[in-house]
Amino acid sequence: MTYTNFTVETDSDGIALVTWDAPGKTMNVIDATVMDEIDALLEQIEGDEAIKGVVFTSGKKTYGAGADLNFLQDMMAHYEAEKVKDATSAMQMLFDGAWRLNKTLRRIEAGDKPWVAAINGTALGGVFEIALACHARVMTDDETATVGLPEAKVGLLPGGGGTQRVARLVNPQDGVQMLLQGKAHRPAKAKQLNLVHEVVLAEEVVERSKQMIRDGLKPVAPWDQKGFKAPINVWSPMGVQMLSAGNALLRKETYGNYPNAINIMKCVYEGLQLPIDLALKRESRYFANTLATPEAKAMVRSLFVNMQDLNKGARRPDVAKGQLKKVGVLGAGFMGAGIAYVSAKAGLDVVLIDRDQAAADKGKAYSKGLLDKAIQRKHSTPEKKEALLSKINATTSYDTLADCDLIIEAVFEDKGVKREVTELAEAVLGDKAIFASNTSTIPITELAQASKRPQQFVGIHFFSPVDKMMLVEIITGKETGDDALALAVDYVTRIKKTPIVVNDTRGFYVNRCVMRYMQEAWNMIIEGVPAPMVENSARMVGMPVGPLTLNDEVAIDLSQKVMRQTVADLGEGVIDPRHIKLIDTLVDEHGRIGKKAGKGFFDYPDKPAKKHLWPQLKELYPQLDSDRVDVDTLKDRYLYTIALEAARCVEEGVVTDIREADVGAILGFGFAPWSGGPLSYIDRIGASAFRDRANELAAHHGDHFKPCALIEEMAQKGETFYSRFGHAAEKKAA
Repeated sequence: MTYTNFTVETDSDGIALVTWDAPGKTMNVIDATVMDEIDALLEQIEGDEAIKGVVFTSGKKTYGAGADLNFLQDMMAHYEAEKVKDATSAMQMLFDGAWRLNKTLRRIEAGDKPWVAAINGTALGGVFEIALACHARVMTDDETATVGLPEAKVGLLPGGGGTQRVARLVNPQDGVQMLLQGKAHRPAKAKQLNLVHEVVLAEEVVERSKQMIRDGLKPVAPWDQKGFKAPINVWSPMGVQMLSAGNALLRKETYGNYPNAINIMKCVYEGLQLPIDLALKRESRYFANTLATPEAKAMVRSLFVNMQDLNKGARRPDVAKGQLKKVGVLGAGFMGAGIAYVSAKAGLDVVLIDRDQAAADKGKAYSKGLLDKAIQRKHSTPEKKEALLSKINATTSYDTLADCDLIIEAVFEDKGVKREVTELAEAVLGDKAIFASNTSTIPITELAQASKRPQQFVGIHFFSPVDKMMLVEIITGKETGDDALALAVDYVTRIKKTPIVVNDTRGFYVNRCVMRYMQEAWNMIIEGVPAPMVENSARMVGMPVGPLTLNDEVAIDLSQKVMRQTVADLGEGVIDPRHIKLIDTLVDEHGRIGKKAGKGFFDYPDKPAKKHLWPQLKELYPQLDSDRVDVDTLKDRYLYTIALEAARCVEEGVVTDIREADVGAILGFGFAPWSGGPLSYIDRIGASAFRDRANELAAHHGDHFKPCALIEEMAQKGETFYSRFGHAAEKKAA
């Protein structure tokens, strides 16, 4: 029989090697055609007496990356359309779709022929669930390969038996953590956790898998054997303790904002009390329930579909690719050192320049420190470390920039300093080289005035720490040309980060939203809202970091510098004088400049002591009784002030692609991921209801809550952002 996605080769021992190699795709994913063909494969294998066992492997560099979420997005869109007609039948449709995969994989597991998963690379999501349904798993020792179930990261739960098989294979604490956090594990850890049976050299994976069958591997899963006991009895003292603590930690970390996380816990708790077949059916019901939630719809759209499009260069101009082999980084401080590291890691040659050699060397040493940690964790080797460090030339000489294709300026947030290094670099650059500034607030058009060729000047705004933050904001000045923008996008995708492209304005997009977040916290402090409520209400609404913590992280004296520069450029009326007074009091009177100095809104004592709010903070303003503060209003204030700023950025043309507004806010500063981003949040509420609530907040908490004209217009027309501005695929999903 001929298949589109699979080939079957049976050797003289009767072992069928099934190789999955989806045509036209870089990796294998599960979609409707794959499901149909796996069912047909099972019919062939079960009906062929000559086949004694099956080795299931991949013809690609990776094993596979789960279900095709575009397919799931279509299922969710179909559900939304059908539930208007009949909610019960619409939910049944979701369950039938979920149950089909579980039935198929159970058929592999409960059959009478042994299956071995020959995992030759990374196996994630539904593809790893196929491997879990096999009777044994052999994995490559390649440290770049991982196995895991990342569905929780996009608002879903494993729907192919993952919650049940992991709960029966792995010790309870690690298993639940793996499911809730979507953690992936490298080969040695996967074996330690009992997720795979053996780890062998890459070239031995298939042969070792065949040998397991030759050695008499039985086609029986552990939970199908008589007397099987799960790693934990949920009604035992240990089980009650573990699940009680797990639920408490879940609540602490998510505040109930993620239905999928709650459903994962239910799958584990209920499933371990049932025989495997009933447990799998229970998982399918919770999977269908999760698919029906607005959180899943929003997270899949923003954190998978939209982000995938942007990672593929959706915002790249249609121009020929420019050369990108060598990058110059001006400034070897924390940001510049991080930029040098991620550039060298991507295989680019790097020139790292600072005023003196000691500073340049210190910047290069930052990469050495990261690599030493990677070696300690067995994520790298001394040879790879030396190869990467050899790509970074730490120097004071601007002449070394002559053959660079891209220059990234990362010096102090001072226009005079930036002008100086721009002129020094352009004096030696080649005609086609692109110059980029990593400024976080100063308009690119202003900085480009120092350039002789503003059409080759662009903003590339990284977030700190550079090696960990996945977003990069690309800013076009008034004269930035397509070639400069294209090279900037190519560079960001080359270093494996997500680019968003925005038009020039003070603070650009992400920092405008971040400033609204921190300013609303300042407003609350000034009003006398107890600082713990200011911080915790933000966490309750889904922000990963409270605004006071965030302000300490980015530095309070930086906030002061930004405000002073803004006043100098635009006049005193643009900044709330109450904010200036608060920040000046902290910085000038008390020397509280943030975490870097050990004191800001919080005190940071030496470890093992933990940070705590500065006791005198409550003495700066008369305090409200906590009973008089409505927590739900505090939560709304955070969400609305950021969402309104995002809407203004669309209205002003700063953001021209709404996908970037949602993805940028989530990746840039962690805007409530459950919402799918600020514009998805407005769409979820509805423009009319959002406008009305914003007006209520404006009446009590300031004019910055007044809806912009765009929101008013959308409310009157009954529009959403994704129906009005979305691309064809997104309109379909909306």
